Amino acid sequence: MHEQIEKETLHRVISSGNSELDSRMGGGLPTGSLTLIEGSSGAGKSVLSQQIVWGALQDGFKAALFTTENTVKSLVPQMQSIDLDILDFLLLGHLRIYPIELSHLGQNAPSALIRALKTERNCEVIIVDSFTSAAMYGATDAQLLNFFEECKRLCSRGISIIVTIHADAFDSDVINPIRSMCDAHLKLFSEQDGQRLVKTLQVAKIRGAASVTGAIFGFDVEPGWGLRVIPISKARG
Repeated sequence: MHEQIEKETLHRVISSGNSELDSRMGGGLPTGSLTLIEGSSGAGKSVLSQQIVWGALQDGFKAALFTTENTVKSLVPQMQSIDLDILDFLLLGHLRIYPIELSHLGQNAPSALIRALKTERNCEVIIVDSFTSAAMYGATDAQLLNFFEECKRLCSRGISIIVTIHADAFDSDVINPIRSMCDAHLKLFSEQDGQRLVKTLQVAKIRGAASVTGAIFGFDVEPGWGLRVIPISKARG
């Protein structure tokens, strides 16, 4: 208990481990927050969530990653390729990775996933990448909203939860309440500019960091280097 209080005192935010990214997010994500990372396919949702979980692990937090995008075997080398080496954290038990197939669960996906999140013990950061398929394969609007409400309850216990989604999979009657419910909301965009794919990130909101709300910046993901923040003008050539 003393160790937990000490950690909460020292770490009011979850750092991404990338100082340039943190500075544009008001220093990082507040602990005990529910964060929504929203973007289209290929916009960089997975890389951003991986960067945040790596930063959390570097700061001594224990994390669990529920992924519909990868297996353990594919995720480790993929993250190593962008200078985010998680192997030691896995071996030490500081990170647990759970491949999930929400599409096979149909309308039961939100309730099954929240049960899995609640079983995580001694875990301070949870990432769900991604929750999109739950909206695409039978879950009702009420079930989708209930998932995020249950996540908020977990956050009230000090757990930080990050959920990535493809917003186009959700009806506006659902996505707007979800956005309002979250403490932090990061929106990713990608557009083709000639031969180049331009990626940008908008900090729609972060609780307690009003000065960065609305900030938009460009970024690249480079092999061997990772996520690199760049000026919008440079991103667009």
